[in-house]
Amino acid sequence: MPNMQEMLNLLMGLPALLLALTFHELGHGLASYLLGDPTAKNQGRLTLDPIAHIDPIGFFALLFFKFGWAKPVPIDPRYYKNRKLGIALTSIAGPMSNFILAVITGLIFRFAYNAQIEFFFSNDIMFNFMSSLLIYNISLGLFNLIPIPPLDGSKILASMLPDKLEYKFYQYERYSMVILVLFMYLGVFRTIFSPIVNGAINLFISNIIF
Repeated sequence: MPNMQEMLNLLMGLPALLLALTFHELGHGLASYLLGDPTAKNQGRLTLDPIAHIDPIGFFALLFFKFGWAKPVPIDPRYYKNRKLGIALTSIAGPMSNFILAVITGLIFRFAYNAQIEFFFSNDIMFNFMSSLLIYNISLGLFNLIPIPPLDGSKILASMLPDKLEYKFYQYERYSMVILVLFMYLGVFRTIFSPIVNGAINLFISNIIF
């Protein structure tokens, strides 16, 4: 569990976390809508209201473990002309939304650095928000590409499988949530995935910001 200083940083970064989650789920919903599925729109999920997208367990996990998820946007693949392609595109749209937002954040950092905008770096609230926005978007995007249900990577993988294997793959989805939470509690993702995320963040900073 985080100490007091870490808790303060978490609270200061909370708006950034909510923004990252919102853009992630909005990306799913918009992609599905553009593919002809009105389900997300009809259920009020094409919105920038973060409350509509929060999954309590996933939010808690992302807040404290830096790995988590939002409430899945409802989709109906029957509307897609190509079911598997539609599922794949809709699934990857969430992480891509996070990566796009991370790039935009990085470009703002780069502009502020090149223009020597001192306020941007000296104001703790501003700097913490932008730094958190960068970290959360990269973390959320990469984590959701892991092919374990209910993460987006699992749906991308399933869409590439033959129909019989796809059906069997989804049969075990109900058990995967327990495994996912257990891995987080035991620190498996922190041990294995944190170095990947940290490496991606450092690579991103060195190539986009400075």
